Amino acid sequence: MTAAPSKTVKLLLAEDNPLVRALVSKALDPYCEVMTAADGADALLRVVDELPDVILCDYKMAGLDGRQLFEKLRGRESTRHIPFLFMASRADIEERLRPLVDGVEDFIAKPFLVKDLVRSAKKVVDRLHLEKLQKRASRPGVIQGRLEEMNMTDLMQSLEIGQKSCRLVVRKGEEQAELYFASGQCRDAKMGTLQGDDAVFKVVLWTEGEFEIDFNAANASTATTTTRSTTGLLMEAMRMLDEANRDAVESN
Repeated sequence: MTAAPSKTVKLLLAEDNPLVRALVSKALDPYCEVMTAADGADALLRVVDELPDVILCDYKMAGLDGRQLFEKLRGRESTRHIPFLFMASRADIEERLRPLVDGVEDFIAKPFLVKDLVRSAKKVVDRLHLEKLQKRASRPGVIQGRLEEMNMTDLMQSLEIGQKSCRLVVRKGEEQAELYFASGQCRDAKMGTLQGDDAVFKVVLWTEGEFEIDFNAANASTATTTTRSTTGLLMEAMRMLDEANRDAVESN
């Protein structure tokens, strides 16, 4: 995972266990601006003081619990749009939280590995980061950014999760790649003489450069040159990278 140095997304972490709060806050700090609240009531006050972009909330907290916090914020026009992620036991998720569909991005079952929680939260953070870039765009429907802020894996996952249709152009020095997405799936890709899966496998490894997402050019290509889903392409690219690294270690 790569960090977004600008930290354009504000996440409010509501957790009454100070050890868990400190651990999760530290893990998320590279990817977003983390504000913390010691319980549900504290979170309610923090939201009034400074509006977050997303809330990561423990369900069981003394006093005002996570569900009550969610319902209070959903009842206010100024805060009803804030997306939630809940940390809770599997039993509480199924029995008490699952009906809360509108506005809840994900449920993170306890006990959890911190890396899994970060992965779930970062998907939302990345999507919100893209939305902010889109609002600042100089041209309607066009998002521009740098791979140092958001790498290819995060970009492609965000487009897939959002089911976006667009053209993604990536540049690194003199090299350029074009990827076309339909409803979040990478259907066509080209980079120099490479096409399809091979072009994706090459460009997904880039860690620096510029990207441009053009939603106006969604239908600029009708070709289908890839053979896997977006997730499948990313998984295969990572497998190939792991295999190459393993071979390099064995040869030394």
